Amino acid sequence: MWQLLKIELFKIFRKSRTYISFGAIAVMVVIIQAALKYDGKSYIEFLVGGLKDTLEIPYAHILNGYFVCFIILNLLLIHIPLLIALVAGDSIAGEANMGTLRLLASKPISRTELMLVKFLATVIYTALLLIWLAFIALALSILFFGTNDILIARNDSLEIIRQDDVMWRYLAAFAYATVALSTVAALAFLLSVFAENSIGPIVSTISIVIVFTLLSEMQIPMYDRTIKPFLFTSHMLAWKGFFYTKVDATGSAIPGTIENLHAIMKSLGVLIIYITGFVSSAIFIFNKKDILS
Repeated sequence: MWQLLKIELFKIFRKSRTYISFGAIAVMVVIIQAALKYDGKSYIEFLVGGLKDTLEIPYAHILNGYFVCFIILNLLLIHIPLLIALVAGDSIAGEANMGTLRLLASKPISRTELMLVKFLATVIYTALLLIWLAFIALALSILFFGTNDILIARNDSLEIIRQDDVMWRYLAAFAYATVALSTVAALAFLLSVFAENSIGPIVSTISIVIVFTLLSEMQIPMYDRTIKPFLFTSHMLAWKGFFYTKVDATGSAIPGTIENLHAIMKSLGVLIIYITGFVSSAIFIFNKKDILS
């Protein structure tokens, strides 16, 4: 199986479309970093709102690498699923389009093992994409902006986390994001089983993610109670919870704490259920499929 996994990874990384995602992320991150380097003060003023009129805001301390990375993740993680679909949607449909799917199915390996290897290769690609994002967004931001305490804006308050309590939160956030984006990969993987070329699964995945995201963001009470809890997009941004801390009697953040770890774990469980359902469905359908190409 290890040999087959290496072959699948080779197939992914020999295609030019694979590197579009890495290039797109690099360009978007650098654009955001350059904008904040040039005029980050205006963004911070927007973030703190009316507080700038009553408090002396230490802009030089706030605009640091940890803060910049947090902004980048907020802006980009909602768009990266579109890049994941480019590769995941091609996993099975691409083989059918090239006429190699029947050859693969005839190898001395079960169809279930074949599907698991292909999905694992897609997950590895997703993880590498996030490692690249971590390097560009976190490492370069620290290099260009330095480090300091991080300011987190919440719905009704501003929270400051000490710089020595930040890095493990980013590690947890990136790990969670890997699971979240693997959910999108699993959806594209499932849709890929039904198609003879990759365009259909890619477009369908992007469309579903956009529609689900819109439903997740709508402030409609009826949707809050009935639809949102069951949409995987409603749980994809729960990584932010790692940056919401418990506070003491003075309102200061308590180092090493997470305000609502239970909610994060619940969202993680929902995503894992979706991944299991999508992949299991893809395997079941592929095992029943008559392969003609």
